[in-house]
Amino acid sequence: MLPELCGSSLLLALPDDVFAIISRSLSPRDICNLSLCCRSLSALVASEKVWLTQCDLVGIVPHRDLIEWRKGVSSYKALCRFLVSVKPLIGIWVHQNPELGNVVYVMPGFVSVVGCRIIPQELGPLGIEDGPILWAPVFEIIGDLDGSILFFLHGREKGNDYIYPGSVKSVEQNCNVLLLEVEPRLQKNVNALLHSKSFAYNSDKETSRKISRSNSGLSRSHRMLGQWDAKVPFSRLAFCDRRKLIEIVTSQVHQTVPDSVNGPLFPRLRSDADNFQKDILLLFERRSLLLQNYKLRGSCFDWKVAPELPSDPTQLQLSEIKKSLDRSSGFHNSLNGDGQTKPIMKKTLSGYFRASLRQIWGKSPSNGSRTLSKNSSSSSESKHAQLHEFLRAGDTIGLTLHASTVKLSSYRAWPNMHDTRFALYKLPMRAPRADQEYAGLWGGTFGWPPGKPTEDKPGKALFFLLISYDESEGQRQLIATKILEGTHYVLHPNGSAMFMVNIDEPSEDPFPWDVDADSIPVSVRHAFAGEGIANGYGFRYPGSKPGSLFVIQNGLLAFIWKESRAVLTMQRLNLQELLKKGERVPALPPTANFSYLTKSYSNVFAGFSNASTCLSSPSSIYLDFGFWFNLLLKVQTSSEIC
Repeated sequence: MLPELCGSSLLLALPDDVFAIISRSLSPRDICNLSLCCRSLSALVASEKVWLTQCDLVGIVPHRDLIEWRKGVSSYKALCRFLVSVKPLIGIWVHQNPELGNVVYVMPGFVSVVGCRIIPQELGPLGIEDGPILWAPVFEIIGDLDGSILFFLHGREKGNDYIYPGSVKSVEQNCNVLLLEVEPRLQKNVNALLHSKSFAYNSDKETSRKISRSNSGLSRSHRMLGQWDAKVPFSRLAFCDRRKLIEIVTSQVHQTVPDSVNGPLFPRLRSDADNFQKDILLLFERRSLLLQNYKLRGSCFDWKVAPELPSDPTQLQLSEIKKSLDRSSGFHNSLNGDGQTKPIMKKTLSGYFRASLRQIWGKSPSNGSRTLSKNSSSSSESKHAQLHEFLRAGDTIGLTLHASTVKLSSYRAWPNMHDTRFALYKLPMRAPRADQEYAGLWGGTFGWPPGKPTEDKPGKALFFLLISYDESEGQRQLIATKILEGTHYVLHPNGSAMFMVNIDEPSEDPFPWDVDADSIPVSVRHAFAGEGIANGYGFRYPGSKPGSLFVIQNGLLAFIWKESRAVLTMQRLNLQELLKKGERVPALPPTANFSYLTKSYSNVFAGFSNASTCLSSPSSIYLDFGFWFNLLLKVQTSSEIC
């Protein structure tokens, strides 16, 4: 190295391979900042080798898969943009209803990530590792040529598979809630004005400041006096309005899944080399068709256009919404050519002043007089917004996925969830470490030897358990939370602690069996004392009884209830590999497919004609009845909420 080389000259003198190795210590943001220093450095950091290294550091897919993914984007820099955007979505997402389902695992596809619902099921004769895991598609997020992200919801209606295109609102780096929402959007000409180069820097910053301010306490008349109006969040709408909007949008933007698109969502395992390459070709063609249809047909529609003679319930709802908005002073015509809100002529200037005075004195024109206080201000924030206030922010509406970070409380590692939000909640997956070596996802079945059906019980319910650690009153506890149950009728709700043990308290109970399924002697490494779930004061309030957790050779865990001698055996799961070997079944209707909000104690996913035999049983007629009964209950419950 020449001594006179220093600074940028030193970096420019390095070979590409050497600089690519050095760039492993930099983040994508650092590299982008480095490219702003000078033209020479900008050309250096634009190297494909540098951005391939950054893609590798994201860690979503292995290095050899990145080479396949590169064929679908314009550059490794675009691929890195996509990977960084979707990385927070990878993992397990759940909802508490129904009790047997709503476990969605988000995994890599092909220049995409795919949300797969794990179907409650019994264990096949080959055990957990070799038996096909049943799953259904929920959504997928696909990377465009430039690395931007597009959203597709999956669903099934009237015996046909559909996809429902939408957009991704934002993905926060530490997101823990995944929301399905409807978002009003402006026409293209208005969007072009708002994001023009001469306008974006100054006005967008000012607009974002105004939007960030809380406007929950302002009356509609007062808010309309401003030049730019803050959007009403989708979450501020009443549940019946939110449900109605999602159902209307899905009915308008849905696209039939053609045979060319109804293919694999992710490739099979690389160990099957021939089929893997075939899957890559199919995935590349499928992705190209999806992107083409997305750009041709769009992902939103003009909600003001409603048929004169609606022919189905969603069209009728759309027609009624349009009529109600027509009666509410024509909010759908309140945008002028510059994208600004113009005053509605039916309101007089004195009316605006009266509305402002009512706001100052704490009087609402719709609810009468009310004195403002600290308590009333908080209740005002939680008051439902009107549908026309939400829709007037744009000319069109479309589906959107919002990955948000909210403050969540939890009980025994299970988040407390909203019953009336179309949302999935992320479970924190912590990598095992020296003092928490059993943390992570486990699959379990009842009985010994583990995972082997018997003649009297040809199928055993498959349980998914998330093992986490907690410390209470100076004692370290291991908690096994049930997130999926494969029985036909749920025994305990999702989120229940199947067992809890004190890892600082050894158990003196002996393991009841001497050999395993292969007649190999059982070797117990550790044993901990604790308590396992039992019948208590009802379904929601289970009791507990003493038991012991045994750590056996080959990485197996077994919890044994002391009194009944029932045994729950567990092994670690690689869910991504299981799904690649799994079997796909049809999805639920689109809204219910994202998060099934009706509480159900029977398997709502068991009525599919092409499902695996592990879902077939003499009680299938009862299960089909339970499925339709729960759908009817959902409609009735939603009507009562409205």
